[in-house]
Amino acid sequence: MTGEALRARVDAALAAVGMAEHHGRSPLHLSGGQRRRVALATVLACEPEILVLDEPSSNLDPVARRELAEVLLRLDPTMLMVTHDLPYALQLCPRSVVLDEGEVVADAPTREILGDRALLKAHRLELPYGFTLTP
Repeated sequence: MTGEALRARVDAALAAVGMAEHHGRSPLHLSGGQRRRVALATVLACEPEILVLDEPSSNLDPVARRELAEVLLRLDPTMLMVTHDLPYALQLCPRSVVLDEGEVVADAPTREILGDRALLKAHRLELPYGFTLTP
Protein backbone atom coordinates (compact mmCIF):
# COMPACT_ATOMS: atom_id res chain seq x y z
CA MET A 1 0.00 0.00 0.00
CA THR A 2 1.34 3.42 -0.94
CA GLY A 3 0.28 6.97 -1.67
CA GLU A 4 -3.15 8.29 -0.77
CA ALA A 5 -4.49 4.93 0.43
CA LEU A 6 -1.62 4.64 2.91
CA ARG A 7 -2.06 8.23 4.10
CA ALA A 8 -5.78 7.66 4.61
CA ARG A 9 -5.17 4.52 6.65
CA VAL A 10 -2.54 6.24 8.82
CA ASP A 11 -4.82 9.24 9.35
CA ALA A 12 -7.70 6.96 10.36
CA ALA A 13 -5.48 5.03 12.79
CA LEU A 14 -4.17 8.23 14.40
CA ALA A 15 -7.72 9.54 14.73
CA ALA A 16 -8.82 6.26 16.35
CA VAL A 17 -6.29 6.75 19.15
CA GLY A 18 -6.86 10.49 19.52
CA MET A 19 -3.51 11.50 18.04
CA ALA A 20 -4.50 13.00 14.66
CA GLU A 21 -3.30 16.47 15.65
CA HIS A 22 0.20 15.08 16.25
CA HIS A 23 0.62 13.69 12.72
CA GLY A 24 4.21 14.20 11.59
CA ARG A 25 5.45 15.13 15.06
CA SER A 26 8.64 13.48 16.26
CA PRO A 27 8.12 10.83 18.96
CA LEU A 28 10.83 12.65 20.93
CA HIS A 29 8.29 15.42 21.52
CA LEU A 30 5.52 13.13 22.77
CA SER A 31 4.74 11.98 26.30
CA GLY A 32 4.96 8.30 27.22
CA GLY A 33 1.20 7.90 26.94
CA GLN A 34 1.14 9.64 23.58
CA ARG A 35 3.94 7.39 22.33
CA ARG A 36 1.97 4.34 23.45
CA ARG A 37 -1.10 5.55 21.53
CA VAL A 38 0.99 6.25 18.40
CA ALA A 39 2.46 2.74 18.66
CA LEU A 40 -1.08 1.41 18.88
CA ALA A 41 -2.01 3.46 15.80
CA THR A 42 0.90 1.85 13.95
CA VAL A 43 -0.65 -1.56 14.57
CA LEU A 44 -4.20 -0.38 13.85
CA ALA A 45 -3.10 0.93 10.44
CA CYS A 46 -2.52 -2.72 9.52
CA GLU A 47 -6.20 -3.41 10.30
CA PRO A 48 -5.60 -6.46 12.51
CA GLU A 49 -8.40 -8.88 13.37
CA ILE A 50 -6.81 -9.56 16.77
CA LEU A 51 -4.91 -7.02 18.83
CA VAL A 52 -2.34 -8.55 21.21
CA LEU A 53 -1.32 -6.27 24.07
CA ASP A 54 1.51 -7.07 26.48
CA GLU A 55 1.26 -5.05 29.72
CA PRO A 56 -0.32 -2.04 27.97
CA SER A 57 -0.56 0.05 31.14
CA SER A 58 3.04 -0.43 32.30
CA ASN A 59 4.95 2.75 33.12
CA LEU A 60 1.98 5.01 32.39
CA ASP A 61 0.81 7.72 34.75
CA PRO A 62 -2.86 7.54 35.84
CA VAL A 63 -4.08 10.01 33.18
CA ALA A 64 -2.27 8.24 30.32
CA ARG A 65 -3.50 4.90 31.67
CA ARG A 66 -7.11 6.12 31.62
CA GLU A 67 -6.74 7.67 28.16
CA LEU A 68 -5.34 4.43 26.76
CA ALA A 69 -8.18 2.45 28.34
CA GLU A 70 -10.72 4.79 26.74
CA VAL A 71 -9.09 4.24 23.35
CA LEU A 72 -8.94 0.46 23.77
CA LEU A 73 -12.60 0.26 24.78
CA ARG A 74 -13.61 1.99 21.51
CA LEU A 75 -11.69 -0.37 19.22
CA ASP A 76 -13.29 -3.10 17.11
CA PRO A 77 -10.60 -5.82 16.93
CA THR A 78 -10.68 -8.71 19.35
CA MET A 79 -8.14 -8.03 22.11
CA LEU A 80 -5.86 -10.44 23.87
CA MET A 81 -4.19 -8.67 26.78
CA VAL A 82 -1.41 -10.01 28.95
CA THR A 83 -1.20 -8.10 32.23
CA HIS A 84 -0.52 -8.25 35.93
CA ASP A 85 -2.53 -5.02 36.38
CA LEU A 86 -5.68 -6.65 37.74
CA PRO A 87 -7.80 -3.47 38.00
CA TYR A 88 -6.91 -2.67 34.37
CA ALA A 89 -7.99 -6.18 33.36
CA LEU A 90 -11.29 -5.61 35.17
CA GLN A 91 -11.77 -2.32 33.36
CA LEU A 92 -11.01 -3.70 29.88
CA CYS A 93 -11.66 -7.42 29.85
CA PRO A 94 -15.04 -9.03 30.43
CA ARG A 95 -13.34 -12.45 30.56
CA SER A 96 -9.95 -13.48 31.91
CA VAL A 97 -7.78 -16.55 31.78
CA VAL A 98 -5.27 -17.04 34.57
CA LEU A 99 -2.09 -18.93 33.73
CA ASP A 100 0.31 -20.32 36.29
CA GLU A 101 3.49 -22.02 35.12
CA GLY A 102 2.01 -22.34 31.63
CA GLU A 103 -1.22 -24.01 32.74
CA VAL A 104 -4.72 -22.54 32.67
CA VAL A 105 -5.92 -22.41 36.29
CA ALA A 106 -8.99 -20.23 35.76
CA ASP A 107 -11.16 -19.09 32.86
CA ALA A 108 -14.14 -16.99 33.89
CA PRO A 109 -15.56 -13.49 33.96
CA THR A 110 -12.86 -11.12 35.24
CA ARG A 111 -14.99 -9.89 38.16
CA GLU A 112 -15.54 -13.48 39.29
CA ILE A 113 -11.82 -14.27 39.17
CA LEU A 114 -10.86 -11.11 41.06
CA GLY A 115 -13.46 -11.85 43.71
CA ASP A 116 -11.98 -15.28 44.41
CA ARG A 117 -9.39 -14.50 47.10
CA ALA A 118 -8.31 -18.13 47.44
CA LEU A 119 -7.63 -18.40 43.71
CA LEU A 120 -5.64 -15.16 43.69
CA LYS A 121 -3.59 -16.19 46.73
CA ALA A 122 -2.91 -19.69 45.38
CA HIS A 123 -1.41 -18.19 42.22
CA ARG A 124 0.44 -15.24 43.78
CA LEU A 125 -1.92 -12.61 42.42
CA GLU A 126 -2.90 -9.64 44.50
CA LEU A 127 -5.20 -6.68 44.12
CA PRO A 128 -3.67 -3.30 44.99
CA TYR A 129 -3.99 -2.09 48.58
CA GLY A 130 -7.32 -0.36 49.08
CA PHE A 131 -8.86 -1.71 45.88
CA THR A 132 -12.38 -3.07 46.33
CA LEU A 133 -14.68 -4.72 43.85
CA THR A 134 -17.92 -2.81 43.55
CA PRO A 135 -21.04 -4.49 42.20
